Amino acid sequence: MIFVCNNLKQLVYSFNDLFEIDFVLLTQILFIILNNIFMEHNLTKLYAEYQEGKTDRRTFIKKLTLATGSSAAAMALLPVLKASDGVNPTQADDEPVSQMVSYPAPKMEIRAFLAHPKTGRNFPAIVVIHENRGLQPHIQDVAKRFAKEGFLSLAPDALTPVGGTPENDQAKAAERIRELNNDDTVNNLVAAVKYLKTHPLSTGKVGCTGFCWGGAMTNQVAVNSPDLNAAVPYYGRQPATEDVAKIKAPIMAHYAGNDPGINAGIAAFEEELKKQKKDYQIFIYEGASHAFNNDSNPERYHAEAAKLAWGRTVSFFKEKLK
Repeated sequence: MIFVCNNLKQLVYSFNDLFEIDFVLLTQILFIILNNIFMEHNLTKLYAEYQEGKTDRRTFIKKLTLATGSSAAAMALLPVLKASDGVNPTQADDEPVSQMVSYPAPKMEIRAFLAHPKTGRNFPAIVVIHENRGLQPHIQDVAKRFAKEGFLSLAPDALTPVGGTPENDQAKAAERIRELNNDDTVNNLVAAVKYLKTHPLSTGKVGCTGFCWGGAMTNQVAVNSPDLNAAVPYYGRQPATEDVAKIKAPIMAHYAGNDPGINAGIAAFEEELKKQKKDYQIFIYEGASHAFNNDSNPERYHAEAAKLAWGRTVSFFKEKLK
């Protein structure tokens, strides 16, 4: 069945006049009816994909219009979809609240995925920086994992200045990342720290983590952001030796045993960290390869190393962001 309703509000008022039912009760009844329709047409799933950034607004509205029968009906259903968001009875109790947002950077607004626990406020915050394939669902899932641990997490789409992360095209995303201006990119990620520091749900304590390309960027954020309170780069290229002195935040660096290109810089990095008397920890996971944390990549994922590194990371952030 295709649900067609040119004016949802008028429908509510008409039923109210006809049956003289309490308006609140009537709204609840209609919500139950609509919920059944949503399940039939997967509208709640469609809306969730839009909120998570997997579908852009134009595509979302087009699909919603096709499902409801008219653009007017689609527009009328939007507030109902928003009201029902996050109250799906099949949703796990610990599933965090998540949405796409934009935050201010020096030259433009940067698109990002934000996640936080369902209840409470004043959470320590974490910037999560993606690999060289852009803001993929895997990184959004990592942001959600941090939210489940009690953090406010923000995963910027670093490709925003070059058109954003393309949907279902990681090869194109890798091409776009090479188009980025490095200084502007670092500034955009430092701006994410500032955004979280003053976010109404934040305690003001902010950490940063990233993977692969995002690990290198995490090191750059540590160099360039005096507001950063902790940094956890995963298999990221190390900063220049002369920049290590600028790092204020404690560092926990994770490296794969089988990653000679990245690991070549560990010794010099550690030597300078010691020389500058920085608070740091370095872990190397023997038997694991570059990108071992990425469980969406079966060729690289190393479950044992990923679990151990994750536990250390969460404990580190909980300690340093108190």
